[in-house]
Amino acid sequence: MNAWILAIVQTVLLLLIAPLLSGWVKWVKCKMQCRRGPMPWQPYRDLAKLMRKEVVLAEHASPLFRATPYLVFSVTVLACSVVPAFTIGLPTAAIADVIVLVGFFALGRFFLSLAGMDIGTAFGGMGASREVTISSLAEPAMLLSIFTLSMTFASTNLNNMVHFTLTEPFQIHPSFIFSGLSLLLVATAECGRIPIDNPATHLELTMVHEAMILEYSGRHLALLEWASMLKMLIFGVLITNLFIPWGIALTSGFVPFSVGALSMMAKLMGIGALLAVSESVLAKMRLFRAPEFLSLAFILSLLGMLSHVVLEVH
Repeated sequence: MNAWILAIVQTVLLLLIAPLLSGWVKWVKCKMQCRRGPMPWQPYRDLAKLMRKEVVLAEHASPLFRATPYLVFSVTVLACSVVPAFTIGLPTAAIADVIVLVGFFALGRFFLSLAGMDIGTAFGGMGASREVTISSLAEPAMLLSIFTLSMTFASTNLNNMVHFTLTEPFQIHPSFIFSGLSLLLVATAECGRIPIDNPATHLELTMVHEAMILEYSGRHLALLEWASMLKMLIFGVLITNLFIPWGIALTSGFVPFSVGALSMMAKLMGIGALLAVSESVLAKMRLFRAPEFLSLAFILSLLGMLSHVVLEVH
């Protein structure tokens, strides 16, 4: 099968899997809390319902407010296309760089924050301020964590990182443990999950992401919600393939691609279940404690870099 076709198929499959992962997390969380809850495929129904609804815009909404849902969704799809999920060596491997991925996330956040302030509501401005504050602490921790990994991989290209882990003899790197823990904390903050944010609430004292999209409706809201699900999926794929890449296909072709897709589905179900369990036993922390949470992620990344320099550099 042509490599470009595989790249397109991988991106489309990730687009389709993202709502299912979100629904799976909600379903497992409800079971953990002894509630019936919606079925895992409920997000598909919600997105379809929003797509059919009429878009209602504020009177003074600028063209930026109207364009932001399409920009955010497009940027997230681009980020989705460069992450090696089912197989490596696809044509997008040349731009599958972690710094590019962080840039895509930052671009989407920039436009979403501007749209949150565009209407002039108190909730939008509050959510944009909180989002920028959290991202200013999360991005340095994520970059330092990736740079720590790149000292072992000798590259910041995601395909090269995954290929290195698969082909080299298995060994435990202390720096990988610290970097992995740091990435888990960063992913929690970036995706707006408990304990940093609660995507299921609309209380003004706790809203971050929800406050910025409060004025959206119809297909605009559907695109933003879908982009948020995709972002959580991307972090899940990134963490699993960087640290437990076994099962991903090393060669192109329909059969290796299918095996890699099944392997990725199993890993995503596992990490989704772990997320649901953690959100069931943890409580939402106060916003003023978020810097402490992300400072811990930065310190873990720094410890990973120091452990690499002390223990692994000869």
